[in-house]
Amino acid sequence: MSPPVPWVLHVDMDQFIAAMEVRRRPELAGRAVIVGGSGDPSERAVVATASYEARAFGIGSGMPMKIAARKAPDDAVFLPVDHAAYETASAQVMQTLRAIPGVVLEAIGWDECFLGASTDDPESLAYEAQRAVLDSTSLHCSVGIGDNKVRAKIATEFGKPGGVFRLTEQNWFEVMGERGTRALWGVGPRVEKRLAAHGISTVQELAEADEGALVAEFGPKMGVWYHGLGSGRGPAAVDDTPWVARSHSRETTFQQNLTSQAQVERSVRELAEQAFAECAAEGRPVIRVHLKVRYAPFDTRTISRRLAAPTTRGDEVVVTALELAGSLNQDREVRLLGVRAEMTMPETGDPIKRTPVRGRI
Repeated sequence: MSPPVPWVLHVDMDQFIAAMEVRRRPELAGRAVIVGGSGDPSERAVVATASYEARAFGIGSGMPMKIAARKAPDDAVFLPVDHAAYETASAQVMQTLRAIPGVVLEAIGWDECFLGASTDDPESLAYEAQRAVLDSTSLHCSVGIGDNKVRAKIATEFGKPGGVFRLTEQNWFEVMGERGTRALWGVGPRVEKRLAAHGISTVQELAEADEGALVAEFGPKMGVWYHGLGSGRGPAAVDDTPWVARSHSRETTFQQNLTSQAQVERSVRELAEQAFAECAAEGRPVIRVHLKVRYAPFDTRTISRRLAAPTTRGDEVVVTALELAGSLNQDREVRLLGVRAEMTMPETGDPIKRTPVRGRI
């Protein structure tokens, strides 16, 4: 008998936040559930998550609640975000999965993680993980099976909702070859557009592209990374060390637009102080400050500045944020502001491990 083979499993909770709310209120099962802000769709806030029933009406995460309300059916339910409850449930899910014999767990978000294990039957392990989570939390999850993290993560999308799918080197191009580059984990609209400028629209074309051209476009690290991504290459080691945040951020949507520079500066100062406080709690220096602004009605811009040297002084972070605020268009009303303080990171060659998980601006 051949020895067990190392596998990577990606576990992703299905409609996690919406499912949490349905668990608390079973009578909501089968209805369009939209969670965001204070739960009042007339206020300025965005959708945190939507149930599958709500998604059928074109409602999704990040959508303004007012637009979601216009799209939603008459019997839709709008609920406030309850971070504490979601964090408690997340901890329970991770504890349950860590208890499975022979697995190593790497959390990459409060509703998803990688499992590493050597087995000759990864599907059985995937089903065991699903049963364990369901028995422990009454919540469902999907599981992607891969020979590395990239393939496991992408495989999960083919298993949703509540299923299991295997994606490996053997079936990579059969499954992914003709799909657009946006189907790849880590390729967003901006990267997709830059790839398209080089005549690269599909996964197969990315795999066959000239690596030198990609390095020239994206740099020596990410150019090589994107080229390998076209073939589904990526790290296979599951690391159970705690995830290290790249940054901390704070943002707020104003119920009434800010109309003066004094109001903008006051809000930016408060947000910068709050973001820096979390960085200080970790004892890691800040190296860059990002400022996000959303002008009325819905025009979003992000600007940033690298500090002259890493700093552990909050006043330097605040001053930099205020300098960025000084470059904003003072003739336009502001409906949202956000400040992100980016910290020094441990050296790692794994772009996945460096990827921020939540709360990014």
